[in-house]
Amino acid sequence: MFQIVTLVLIFPLVGLLINATFSRWLDETWIGIVASCASGAAFVISILLAVTLARNHFHAETVLLAEWITIANLQLPWQMRVDTLSVTMMLLVTGVGTLIHIYAIGYMHGDPRFGRFFIYLNLFISMMLVLVVADNYLMLFVGWEGVGLCSYLLIGFWYDKGEDNVGNARAGRKAFVVNRVGDLGFLIAMFLIFGAVGSLQIDDVANFFEHHSAGVGGLATAVTLLLLLGVAGKSAQIPLFVWLPDAMAGPTPVSALIHAATMVTAGIYLIARSAPIFALAPLSQITVALVGAGTAFMAGTIAVAQWD
Repeated sequence: MFQIVTLVLIFPLVGLLINATFSRWLDETWIGIVASCASGAAFVISILLAVTLARNHFHAETVLLAEWITIANLQLPWQMRVDTLSVTMMLLVTGVGTLIHIYAIGYMHGDPRFGRFFIYLNLFISMMLVLVVADNYLMLFVGWEGVGLCSYLLIGFWYDKGEDNVGNARAGRKAFVVNRVGDLGFLIAMFLIFGAVGSLQIDDVANFFEHHSAGVGGLATAVTLLLLLGVAGKSAQIPLFVWLPDAMAGPTPVSALIHAATMVTAGIYLIARSAPIFALAPLSQITVALVGAGTAFMAGTIAVAQWD
């Protein structure tokens, strides 16, 4: 039954391919139906996976989709992980995403690039799902970069509007560049993990840090602080929060999907997925708490002075 997890990726991809191929001949209603049904079908699969996982006593399972990278000691299959964390995120991404797809049909009515918008939405859902079902850090990074690309495309969707008719395009570019700064930290963290563990598989990494807990405190601190840099970019935390206010240049469904419900939670997901490493790094735990609390306080006090 766990094999159906592959469908959670396939449905949004099929939806975007149908719209990419036929949207010029379809009216708005059918474009919206195709995109919404693709996301909705992925939500149904997520529900079935949650039920199956519960019947399996919440024991994590992996499903091999394809062999991916084999270079010397580096062996990384395209493998999907089904556990409580990934299924929870799948339900969130596809459930909220489907509602936003439906809302966007009315919101984007009459837009000359209506079809393109729903192609981008389905692409975002696909990349977010790759991120949350990944069984290794490099596959997770593919989804991580994918949602970064989608945020750029969606924030700057009305690229010919804004200040001097390029303000929205600048907002998309700003989000893209700031996120790349955080992604550099994520990349270096992966390099350190592979250098120490010899693998990027999530279970292998967790087992290594649990079995060598006495002597890897410094490594765990370095890795987790670098991961936190990536998290700060994706989840708009201090100091890499500067892209988020400008991101309101995108259509309202983009704000609802990316900046309120899904993409900004990718950083939380990464920290939760890397919990065995963070458990060995008290300094990083304190830093995460301070960065999160500081960002919340700063954003809250800014909001007090805003009329919009």
